[in-house]
Amino acid sequence: MRKVIRSEEGESLDIELDADLLKENERIAEENKKLLSEHGVVAIDVMGSVGSGKTTLIEQIVQRIKAKYKVAALDGDLNTTIDADLIGRHGVESIQINTGKECHLDANLVRKALMEMDLDKINLIIIENVGNLICPSDFPLGSSKRIVVISVTEGPYMVLKHPLTFARADIVVINKIDLAQAMRVDPGKLENDAKKVKPQLQIVRACVRDGIGVDEVIKALDLPSLLK
Repeated sequence: MRKVIRSEEGESLDIELDADLLKENERIAEENKKLLSEHGVVAIDVMGSVGSGKTTLIEQIVQRIKAKYKVAALDGDLNTTIDADLIGRHGVESIQINTGKECHLDANLVRKALMEMDLDKINLIIIENVGNLICPSDFPLGSSKRIVVISVTEGPYMVLKHPLTFARADIVVINKIDLAQAMRVDPGKLENDAKKVKPQLQIVRACVRDGIGVDEVIKALDLPSLLK
């Protein structure tokens, strides 16, 4: 049976206090990060639109590092277990978090999932956020780094339309570059747009389906430094 963490009615950070929702999420996210740190675990949050290539990127990363690191995955989606099943087939623990109608994961739902895991048996959790390039940026989960995956098939204005998401990221993956010419999208412009938002962003051009750029993403994560 696939473990599925489901959002109960009204539970997606249903704070029965006169408190700011985002600040409460940040508080729980810090608690998550502290819990993970106590167990020597690092979390990576992967954001991006539906179809951008998040799941495929995670699969490719897992295949390359699972012999070296004790990897697990949390997969956010509205309803299905498709992504968790795809990642779980690579022999790592993969828990689905179904949000019901919410367009993002929040720190509370991630905490519920962490309670279902033996954190002493893993040291790296890759979190696939719900397919959405807007809402997830406002809700930190307790991760050490954030990756944003965009695809040239989404058009030339993805960065310009969603600057906050890129401002809060550490790594940007420009995916499906093999289709750039057909889509008449210049990956260089996307890269320049991202650098204007946040100059220190690490940017990787990729075709993750074919494994192109995946090693560069792993290098950008600098896992040895995070897990020292």
